[in-house]
Amino acid sequence: MGDLFVSIVSFATGGVLLILSIYLLTGRGSFLLAGYNTKPKSEKEKYNAPAMCRFMGKILLPISVLVALVGIEALHVLWFWIVAGAITAGLLIFAIIYANTGNRFKK
Repeated sequence: MGDLFVSIVSFATGGVLLILSIYLLTGRGSFLLAGYNTKPKSEKEKYNAPAMCRFMGKILLPISVLVALVGIEALHVLWFWIVAGAITAGLLIFAIIYANTGNRFKK
């Protein structure tokens, strides 16, 4: 029963993240970006919001797939959890460094 619950939650979470990723890949959804959505309008105008959204959508896409894969019963082995966690952590670290250096998203 516990494994079934984990599978359902993993698939549901992965599905929601996939939908959000697709929405961000369209260049919309800047209100979902933490930090950007709290900036005043004058600060927001200095950034290329569609480019930021597409970048974050590309980062979120593989994470959503990994979260959904965790729910597959056959993959409930320790090595997969370690690999999925390492890939997710690596993507998040890369995204934070890439997005906050080099003024890549400034107009």
